[in-house]
Amino acid sequence: MAPPFGPLRFLYIGTADTGRDLKFFVETLGARKVWRFKEFGADVAALRLGEGPLVLLADHRKAPSVMPIFEVKDIGATAKDLKRRGWRPKGGKFEIPNGPCYLFEDPSGNEYAIFEDVRPHAFEDETEPEG
Repeated sequence: MAPPFGPLRFLYIGTADTGRDLKFFVETLGARKVWRFKEFGADVAALRLGEGPLVLLADHRKAPSVMPIFEVKDIGATAKDLKRRGWRPKGGKFEIPNGPCYLFEDPSGNEYAIFEDVRPHAFEDETEPEG
């Protein structure tokens, strides 16, 4: 049986201080900053730590927390199939830069998200805006 989701694309990490944590990841760990945006009252930075998902430091998420965000081929079909098996999203569908997204929790309260990449590579152009 195939896994229910596609690739793990982002690890969304809560931070109490984006600048401080960004400096740690870049200067201490040697991560590469992909971008940083300060918009809509949020300070979010993307880092490349290795192969796999981008690490997103976000000051609008509580620290400590880590939310895996998985890509799916068809958000509507995936949600419909999951709902038939008892899955319930936490709130309604919303948009992230790459496309429509659902947030959900496991029985222990850990948060996850699934999204459909209708705007591929929306923020992965390797630019470094400091909005």
